[in-house]
Amino acid sequence: MIAGIGVDVVHVQRMKRWREIPGLLERYFHHEELAAAMERGAAADLSLAARFAAKEAFGKALGKGLEGITLKDIMVRNRHNGQPEIRVQGTALAALTQSGAACIHVSLTHEKDNAIAMVVLEK
Repeated sequence: MIAGIGVDVVHVQRMKRWREIPGLLERYFHHEELAAAMERGAAADLSLAARFAAKEAFGKALGKGLEGITLKDIMVRNRHNGQPEIRVQGTALAALTQSGAACIHVSLTHEKDNAIAMVVLEK
């Protein structure tokens, strides 16, 4: 049973600006997310934008936004086959548990200037 759906879009330029502000990316992204994104070289900003969109989409799928959730507690990573997944801990895990959902599905896409994420929470 579907517990919630969320979609978000992030303009890639936003990540380019954020990279210029010391410590800002570290506030919003888990260190593993940052390391994986930076390994992508020129595509790092696309990767970060897609991951930030997934965090926002997760909040929307919860039906309450990201209030009270530490964004670093939502980690977007790729499985061995490249499929994205969301791992939650701390405040994000508590919010997921409170929602009654047990499974998180995520899809990411990006094209030139924009990155889009869709999250479906399943009970």
